[in-house]
Amino acid sequence: MIKYIFREVSRGLSLGLRRFSDVKVTENVADSPAFPHLTEQASLYVHWPYCLRRCTYCNFNKYIPKEVNEDIMAKCLQRETETLLQLSQISCITSVFFGGGTPSLAHPSTIAKILETVSKQVYLSDEAEVTLEVNPTPVGMSKLKDFHFVGVNRFSIGVQSLQDEHLKSLGRDHSYLEALQTLEEARRLCPGGVSVDIMFGRPEQTIESWSNELSEILRVCDDHVSLYQLTLERGTQLFKQVHCGQVTMPTEEMTAEMYRCARKTLQQHGFQQYEVSNFAKNNSESRHNLSYWKGKQYIGVGPGAHGRFVPIGEGGTAREARTQTLEPDVWICEVQQRGHGTRRRIQLGHLELLEEVLVMGMRMTKGINHKHWELFNPELGLHEIFGASPVVQELLQSGQLILDDRGLRCSWDGLALLDSILPVLLLELDKQSFPKAAS
Repeated sequence: MIKYIFREVSRGLSLGLRRFSDVKVTENVADSPAFPHLTEQASLYVHWPYCLRRCTYCNFNKYIPKEVNEDIMAKCLQRETETLLQLSQISCITSVFFGGGTPSLAHPSTIAKILETVSKQVYLSDEAEVTLEVNPTPVGMSKLKDFHFVGVNRFSIGVQSLQDEHLKSLGRDHSYLEALQTLEEARRLCPGGVSVDIMFGRPEQTIESWSNELSEILRVCDDHVSLYQLTLERGTQLFKQVHCGQVTMPTEEMTAEMYRCARKTLQQHGFQQYEVSNFAKNNSESRHNLSYWKGKQYIGVGPGAHGRFVPIGEGGTAREARTQTLEPDVWICEVQQRGHGTRRRIQLGHLELLEEVLVMGMRMTKGINHKHWELFNPELGLHEIFGASPVVQELLQSGQLILDDRGLRCSWDGLALLDSILPVLLLELDKQSFPKAAS
């Protein structure tokens, strides 16, 4: 089970789309006064699967077609949105995120049609966060004004690097200057609503060059920065280049120092870290991603999208994990035939729910407070599960972990070691939730 949760989480929290593992809501949770908020509200993720080219490091569900029939794609995205909203018990969409792929390749009218479909089905506040991932090319920049006009109020700019030679080696199709120009235009349209994605641990990158790049990022960025460590994924061009000796990656010690340097530098410039990879100032946190980390429902629309919500009409209170068909052409046929392209539906047990809450919640600097944990597990609190564990006590005494009246969270140093702390917590959760019968 622990291997399962880590596989799902690592898949979901890599660069780009944030997808998360399957969860189930139990009857105990349903009895809680706060439970209606978990079933009546959700965030919406819409996946645009197409790109102009594939980056050397990317293994996401994206396709480089000879041509795209955008009219058909738009109609299918609308229809699946409508179907899944009707299948859910929600009455309100709290945020919308257009990811991919390269959703900035879509026509702004497609974004408008999807938002209109949402508004016709459920309540979508004028204040709801509507995010669009943007590739900072001249084409992407030229559409920003129209995207903003149809309802996008937050742009996530995939800058990745401010060095042209690194952008080229990563297979990116934009330059340093184009990234700066796109950022400037996005900030003009949505001041305080622009996020910059930047990668560290890139091929041939040094700690000194990363430090200089951070200084440049702080000069041009808005109020939100997302840092991602580049990881080698099997099947990618970069993976092959590294294993053939054509490209050299920084050592683990170097990437750890890069992360430490970035955290310190961003903090010194007024950015508060609120999650492992995310930093914000002036209350510019990503509300959409926070809903994932807080265990709320989300609906995934489009090829390969993932969703977690309680379906209506089947008499259950279990949250389902839904995965949409990967291949766009097959997905289109399925949506046209039955209104949605759901390929997989899974209900998981109570332990999987708690693992989800633990893994997601511990990514946040605030961690998991007692009331939040009690919402999902009223029988055993955080102190009961983790307080008496000798292994957890070692983490507490070393200062990596904190368990107090506020809840459970990593310390500043501990957050950088989250990958080694989570297995300990998951094992303890497993033992305390389902103790082995006495022999």
